[in-house]
Formats: sequence, structure tokens, C-alpha cells
Amino acid sequence: MKELWKKLKGFFDYEIISADKPGDFHLDAGHIILAILAIVVASLVLRGIKRLLTRKMDETDKLKFDSIFKFFNYIVYIIVIIIVLNSSGVDLTAILTASAALFVGIGFALQDFFKDIIAGITILVDKSLLVNDIIEMEGKVGRVFEIRLRTTRAITRDDKVLVIPNHLFLQQTIYNYTQNHPKTRENIQVGVAYGSDTELVKRLLLECATNQSGVLKSPQPFVLFNNFGDSALEFALYFFVRDSFVDPRIKSELRFAIDKSFRAQNVTIPFPQRDVHIFQSKDKTI
Repeated sequence: MKELWKKLKGFFDYEIISADKPGDFHLDAGHIILAILAIVVASLVLRGIKRLLTRKMDETDKLKFDSIFKFFNYIVYIIVIIIVLNSSGVDLTAILTASAALFVGIGFALQDFFKDIIAGITILVDKSLLVNDIIEMEGKVGRVFEIRLRTTRAITRDDKVLVIPNHLFLQQTIYNYTQNHPKTRENIQVGVAYGSDTELVKRLLLECATNQSGVLKSPQPFVLFNNFGDSALEFALYFFVRDSFVDPRIKSELRFAIDKSFRAQNVTIPFPQRDVHIFQSKDKTI
């Protein structure tokens, strides 16, 4: 047993980084093994805390909590390693002092990184953005399918993935189509020739909306007579859809139906026109 203990002690005392003089930074195998054991114990404790806190949460809240908890795990591991090494006699003052300038540079470089993380925690906590929300950002519409601690990912109507740094949600105006409820109001603008029967136009538009698949019956579609335009009487058909992510297809089908209905009832959709009057002057110029 004495021989075994001597071998183990010799293994633990094996120097990986030796000190040039007393008080300098040094590292041996025992310090590394102790740090690994401390991380394992910390992981088990953190896992138990996580299970305790998430046992009554639904799946959506669990995913949000996991994202935040992972970030704090890394902080706990760093603190545990520093405490273990310092309590084992490893002097970290020299290495921390020598790395101060490096840490400052890294801090400046990681500003956006930490802004993304803080914004991600804010989004997850205040529920300003949820999975399956439909958002519009810089003219691009996407359905959110994943919210991470640093980035949010959305699928666009062209089946492309939009990766959004989370800090942009705190700096820019983001349209959330489904924040309050999944239903959204859409509209189609149409103009008819002067002299057209406006009541007939209103009836035809409402019939097209009522018969269109994907348009909700409640709230009911309605028509507004917007303006007497330069070349047309301007109308707008307003309707509600449950999934605004596919509303371009619904709008396209509605336009086909409106065009067919107008043709059948001889309602003309005019194109812009201008009357040019030329007056001949009696005075001739050279």
C-alpha cells in the first residue's frame, strides 16, 4: 500500500507546467484531475437544479430555460475551475495579470456576442418572440422555427433560412404578425373604370373573398371605396387569414377570381391614361 500510495503521489505531483521560482504559476497532474472532478460534480449539481426547476414546465418553457441555463453553466464551470486551482495552491495572479491586455481586447471583440446573448435572454424571458411567430424584417417575411441564445432562425417564403442576431430585435423595429393571435388582416387593391356600378363592384369583390379557400368567414371580409383616382375608382378588399405566411398565394388566387368575375360582368379595370392637348399658336417664332 505504501508503494502504491508513493506511485499515486508521484503521478499527482507530476509537473506539467513548472515554476521558475517559488510563487510563480505552476500546474501539475493533480490540479488537472481535481479540476475535472470539480466540473463533474458541478455538472451533476447543475443537472439536479435544472430538473428541479423544470419539472412543472411545459416543453416550450423548457426549451427557453435550457438556452439560458447553458450560458450560466459555462460561467459556473469557469468559476469552479478558478476556485479549485486557487485553493490547491496554484497562484493565478501572475497569469491573470499577464493576460489583462488580452482580456480587454477579447472584451471589445465580443461586445456584439454578449449583446446577442443578453438580447436572447430578454426575448426568452419576456416572450416577445415565440417559435412559429411570423415576422417581417427588412422586407423579408419568415416563420420562426428556432430561438437560440445568440441567434434566431426563421424560414422564409422561398424556403431559405434567415439567421438573425438577437441584438437586432432590440435595435430595430420588427413586425410580428402573430404576436397577439394567428389571424391577420390582408387586402387587395383594385381600380375600375369611371362609370362602373360601384355596388356591383362591391358585391363581386365580396363574393370572390367568400368563395376563396383560406379566407376566414369570421371576421367577415369587407370593401372600402378608397378614392376617386386619376384614372380609376379605387377599391380595397379586406379579408382575414389564419396563416399570413402563405397569404401571397391566397392573394394571387383572389386576383385571378376577381379578374374572371369582372370580365363576366363587363367591369373594366383601366390602365393609366393621360389626355394631351396640343394648341397651335398663331404667332410663329424663328
